[in-house]
Amino acid sequence: MSAALTPGLRHRLAIAIDERLTVPGVFPDDPQFAAMPPVFATAYMVGFMEMACIDALRGRLGPDQFTVGTHVDISHCAATPVGFTVTAEVELEAIEGRRLWFKVRAHDGADLIGEGRHQRAIVERGRFDMMLARKSALRLAS
Repeated sequence: MSAALTPGLRHRLAIAIDERLTVPGVFPDDPQFAAMPPVFATAYMVGFMEMACIDALRGRLGPDQFTVGTHVDISHCAATPVGFTVTAEVELEAIEGRRLWFKVRAHDGADLIGEGRHQRAIVERGRFDMMLARKSALRLAS
């Protein structure tokens, strides 16, 4: 882990909301999802917040390290229609060994649309790939 990785690290990221990021776009083949209003989907909002956390860590991890999401506690409190730009603001609140806790918020220019906490874990690429290979071998053996 780099010395540049300290609590208080802040980052912002923006995304334009289009049709593919709306609730019907989450599962386009499901008629129940297809019938939902075309507003920014919770699933995509959470993913976008994760993206902002990952982006905040760019250049701050070891060469064979990356992070995976391990916990999400986020509310989605306002709808965002197509055409708006959503900005995610993240702050690294705590480092507990390999666990990183982020405070996350998203705003669409009119409303706070989501906020909460997100935890990511720093993992080593080699160990992660070995674990996936073992798991895949179990599936193939059954």
